[in-house]
Amino acid sequence: MTVFKLPDLGEGLSEAEVLRWHVQVGDRIEVDAPMLAVETAKAVVEVPSPVSGTITALHAKAGDRIEIGAPLVEFALDEGSAASPAQQAADSAAEVIAAEESADSGTVVGHMPSTADEYPGSRAFESTATATSARARAVPAARALARSLGVDLEGVAGSGRGGLITVEDVMQRAGPGRAATRAEAAAPAPLQPLPEWTTEVQPLRSLRRAMAQSMSASRDSVAACTVFDDADLHRWGGRGDYSARVLRAILAGVRAEPGLNAWYDAASESRILIREIDVGLAVDTPDGLIVPVLRHVESLGAAPLRAELDRLKRAARDRTVQPAELRNFTFMLSNFGTLAGRYATPVVVPPAVAILGTGRVRQDVMAAEGRLEIHARMPLSLSFDHRVVTGGEAVRFLGAVIGDLEQPE
Repeated sequence: MTVFKLPDLGEGLSEAEVLRWHVQVGDRIEVDAPMLAVETAKAVVEVPSPVSGTITALHAKAGDRIEIGAPLVEFALDEGSAASPAQQAADSAAEVIAAEESADSGTVVGHMPSTADEYPGSRAFESTATATSARARAVPAARALARSLGVDLEGVAGSGRGGLITVEDVMQRAGPGRAATRAEAAAPAPLQPLPEWTTEVQPLRSLRRAMAQSMSASRDSVAACTVFDDADLHRWGGRGDYSARVLRAILAGVRAEPGLNAWYDAASESRILIREIDVGLAVDTPDGLIVPVLRHVESLGAAPLRAELDRLKRAARDRTVQPAELRNFTFMLSNFGTLAGRYATPVVVPPAVAILGTGRVRQDVMAAEGRLEIHARMPLSLSFDHRVVTGGEAVRFLGAVIGDLEQPE
């Protein structure tokens, strides 16, 4: 018998939830045939069979959360399938997740930077667990805590499954002096609702749990600042395509101030300016916030831009968006005004350094050339990481965005 373990899904996450099995014990399955679907904090991922053989045991049922590296399924291999199970597992897992190395990880509302997530595809089988890695593996909350306390994860011994580093491991390494200020936040006491209340406890799952982790890590690491202004849209011929125009305006802002389309590498205290403009779009879904990435905004015309925008929004709401489409944005956009609200303080998610929020467009009374006029105006809120973006750069970027939006269609 050969035990196949849940491989690293390439997202810097420590666990996944079994959504549904496509096989049962006793079924025969071919290599690369669909085996099960798992739900991570980012997307639903179909996991194919790494080998050809007969299913002899399933180690989880639908709804179970399992950690990376935990036993998932047992096979009786067909003759010839056992020659190189490690390589087959690694290749199969890589195909599932389009596992290019990612400089960020962890959440659907953005991806926190990860410097040391091991890809254990070569350790997916029990019989090949001798593979080693010099890089530390840690849960996202432990990484964020380590950054805030100045703890080097390379020197931390993980107590989790397969050596995974936990929050408690980081606190122990930091010592009582540095960890004391974080201990209460890391392990809060359970809340006790009033007895007369009628309550429903809803554990945070997938998207919402990832959002909680990402927002906490952002709070701990970003020097956030927000500036506000309005774009006067009275020169537009009609209602116009707000989203497409805002994306075009972001392009104008990046041309004026390239430093806002960048990543900040805190480890080396350097910023990485990025020529391509890949915008993360904050999409509201019943399950929580998800951020698909619209690639190469700088090279798309109006019609392709609108088509790709619509496709990504549908995929996000249907939870069919691919993991590769949730990674590596260079800038973020939140169109919260489509629901309600004029201004906000959008949260910057590292390693990106800026996010633009657009509020509800409405008719305002304005003074124009000595008389009162009614103009449509779009509220804008630009949040930026003041560790790497200056106030001057931010307002020049915002000025360029406004200048582009105020042009006729």
